[in-house]
Amino acid sequence: MKWSEFFTSSVGKKLVMALTGLFLISFLVVHAGVNACIFKDYFVTTDDGDMFNRAADFMGKTVVIRIMEVVLFLGFLVHIIQGLTLEAQNRSKRKVGYQVSLGSRGSKWYSRSMGLLGTILLIFLILHWWHFWIPSRFTQAGLEEVWMSNGRESHNMFALMQVTFSEWWVVIVYIAACISLAWHLVHGFQSAFRTLGISNSRYITLANTLGIGYSVLIPLLFALMPLSFKMGWIGA
Repeated sequence: MKWSEFFTSSVGKKLVMALTGLFLISFLVVHAGVNACIFKDYFVTTDDGDMFNRAADFMGKTVVIRIMEVVLFLGFLVHIIQGLTLEAQNRSKRKVGYQVSLGSRGSKWYSRSMGLLGTILLIFLILHWWHFWIPSRFTQAGLEEVWMSNGRESHNMFALMQVTFSEWWVVIVYIAACISLAWHLVHGFQSAFRTLGISNSRYITLANTLGIGYSVLIPLLFALMPLSFKMGWIGA
């Protein structure tokens, strides 16, 4: 089988989904770590977002990070396209259903709803880019208030987060997206390791345990960010 044929086959598409999914999972760790800098404002009220702005400034102006940003976009694009393709294939195979519904005995509901969860995350991703990435890279909308560091002006991303998360509807949408992300990750972890051929029961149990822990902690951390701004726990 040619490589081109392999990557267009069902097995090849699942492999691409697994590898891009694990890459995006690693990105979420970095993204959560950088964004978690906002919580210094909770413990040191005089910080006023300085630690987060320093981290965001470093991420935005480091050449290696900017190159990885392009790789990240490609990762998202491939993952989304492959996900939609596999979902369409699975739906076409399920046109004739079982006489008796197996429900959760056949598969978990979040496994059967990966297409829906992924679509919710795609819509959220577009909203998230509109709120933060596009202003910081192109329009500078909402970034009129500058942040000074060593006599140099830069974007005050902390202030932009304050304004963005001052609206309840935005906070609710972000929290809903984090819940969708949690369920998406629970299935994604298990599916990725199965696709990569990990069959040892000990390793599978460990991977599933770590996957569930990750799938809870990372989305919870992301959900706390808009909620903390809106409730005045930080940025007040």
